[in-house]
Amino acid sequence: MLKIENLKIEFGKSKPKIIAVENINLSLAKGKSLGVVGESGSGKSITALAIMGLLPPNANITQGTIEFEGVDLLSLSNYERRKFRGQKISMIFQEPMTSLNPVMRCGKQVQETIILNQKINKKEAKKLTVDLFEKVNLPRPKGIFNSYPHELSGGQRQRIMIAMAIANNPDILIADEPTTALDVTIQKEIISLLKDLIDEYDMGLIFISHDLGVIKEVADDVIVMYEGRVVEKGNVKKLFSSPNHPYTKGLLACRPSINTNFKRLPEIEGFINGENNLEKIKKKIHKPIEHSKSSLDVVDLTKSYVSKRGFMGNKRDIVKAVDDISFKVYPGETLGLVGESGCGKTTLSRSILRLIEPNNGSIFFNEKNLMKLNKGELKEQRKHINIIFQDPYSSLNPRICIGEAIKEPMVVHKLYGNNQIRKNRALELLEKVGLHAEHYNRFPHEFSGGQRQRIVIARTLALNPKFIICDEAVSALDVSIQAKVLNLLNDLKEEFGLTYIFISHDLNVVRYMSDRLIVMKDGKIVEVGNADQIYNNPSSDYTKRLIDAVPIS
Repeated sequence: MLKIENLKIEFGKSKPKIIAVENINLSLAKGKSLGVVGESGSGKSITALAIMGLLPPNANITQGTIEFEGVDLLSLSNYERRKFRGQKISMIFQEPMTSLNPVMRCGKQVQETIILNQKINKKEAKKLTVDLFEKVNLPRPKGIFNSYPHELSGGQRQRIMIAMAIANNPDILIADEPTTALDVTIQKEIISLLKDLIDEYDMGLIFISHDLGVIKEVADDVIVMYEGRVVEKGNVKKLFSSPNHPYTKGLLACRPSINTNFKRLPEIEGFINGENNLEKIKKKIHKPIEHSKSSLDVVDLTKSYVSKRGFMGNKRDIVKAVDDISFKVYPGETLGLVGESGCGKTTLSRSILRLIEPNNGSIFFNEKNLMKLNKGELKEQRKHINIIFQDPYSSLNPRICIGEAIKEPMVVHKLYGNNQIRKNRALELLEKVGLHAEHYNRFPHEFSGGQRQRIVIARTLALNPKFIICDEAVSALDVSIQAKVLNLLNDLKEEFGLTYIFISHDLNVVRYMSDRLIVMKDGKIVEVGNADQIYNNPSSDYTKRLIDAVPIS
């Protein structure tokens, strides 16, 4: 049904041009699914955009063919290409919030697509849209028809995108990282939905991901892309059982999994250079916690929000994001905090630092109650307890070079005497996190996601904290970059004697990093204990459901 031969795409008009993909060959049969796996920059999304005819203006296809049912799509005009796009070949983009119009109701956006392509009236298109919402398992389909994107969860927005993509019964559906930022339970539901749709409509599916565990769940065949080229292809089961290319072996090895017990995660460079020997990597042992004096003691913490107000502004619905939570963190340990989106993880982390003011409770850090400190006293304590946020790009000022961003906390807290000493300290921290002195004057947009996360870690270390909260610090990173950042965090923990709260919806990552584990649901703690024990013998049904939803790679 789809056949790509010798595809080459270049960026730029002047020489030297940047080659995005080269010599790409792939095929897709009706009713089959093809997984495309690789890291950011490998050429996965550019290949998909070339199929759709949505390449940016500075991209040029200089070689190859893209045939759909015998028609060379590259030979068509833009007008002719539109007859295929959406009707014959459709695409689900990675981030639904940026793909949906924020000022247009969700139902109207899907309805618009149907009217444009099927030439039916609004009433019929609305009925088809509501039927589609039921098909993709959206709750309250008629209510969601009139909802705006910001009123829905990430999983619900992704289902809206799927409904829009299948609205005109396409022959091929391209899904570009559709589950990357979703909880494991929502991810499992989306994968199951896509598989059902393939069976029902006899579609072909191209599923793009950097996560081989997800690819294994959904694909019949797989191609592995590295630096713009296909380095390995074949049946998904055969590729998993006996990968040939060092890059594929590295992708499989560097992601924490149920069988991971390495002290350091393997890194892809070692496989490509032929230096990685898994037998020599020491096992990671989760240390038993000595119940001495705690570093952090959270007691009966509560944070509530008003979700709805009445006509006169009176409170109607109150949501307890953090509901009477108590726990301790001991010096030198990593306490994992896991749960689905909306369970209260991030609200809890920000309440601990009083970035969000809790309603009730106490927070004892080094025996001082943070709830009773004034602004000046709280500022002093923030030298010792800090946070790494989920999105490194929004955490950095785009107008300030990264060296100055690292130096800024030292200036605010009047550390190290003068600016030259502060700059030297910033340069030391850059080297510590694997960057270099020449990066000092560069701006955030000049770095990759993994590099930006390293910059944020360096800035966090600028004040010599002893306690760091990592809030989804690796959730949006490629598996190989994730491995590097996790290794870096563990190295820094040993070197500086740090204590962590490590927050994630990825149970494999949390289990690998954590000594103890807290499982949260609906603002409450449902389970707490040794990380390995909870993973191997969960006591709550909710924890069992989370673990069962994790893709096995």
